[in-house]
Amino acid sequence: MNLRLTAWVAFFALVASPVATSGGKAGKMGMVTFHLETEGGGNPKMVFDQMDDGKQRFFTRAPEISMNDMVAFTPFPSGEGDEYGIVFQLKDAAKRRLNGISIANQGKYLLAQVNGRVVDGVIIDKPVDDGLIVVWKGLSSEDVTLFDKVLPRIGDDQKK
Repeated sequence: MNLRLTAWVAFFALVASPVATSGGKAGKMGMVTFHLETEGGGNPKMVFDQMDDGKQRFFTRAPEISMNDMVAFTPFPSGEGDEYGIVFQLKDAAKRRLNGISIANQGKYLLAQVNGRVVDGVIIDKPVDDGLIVVWKGLSSEDVTLFDKVLPRIGDDQKK
């Protein structure tokens, strides 16, 4: 009897494991994350480095702002060839969090990654209280198309 029960448990574990791991969206597209500059002496699993004008800077691996914090976006030509920038509108909780981050971390960099690649970084020079966060450059028209699949444009009433 125990062997039969063990076999059934093993069978259901094998059958249920793909279902358990597929709970989210398949290959979430248009992913953007913002990472805050930190000290370099931290745990190497918690930080990553990035060169900026010949200077090595360190950033937190855990993003301060991510796609889950966005409600809408608007692209704009960046003025650098065929590249685009994007303005993201944040949810209320993320708006308050960004305000706190921008007050407490003036003079530090905030780095933007889109689909895993670093595209832009800005120096936090004043508090941000309007709930908008900007990637000024580094996005392609394909990136904009991917964001169109997961977020509405600012001003559109429909949710995706």
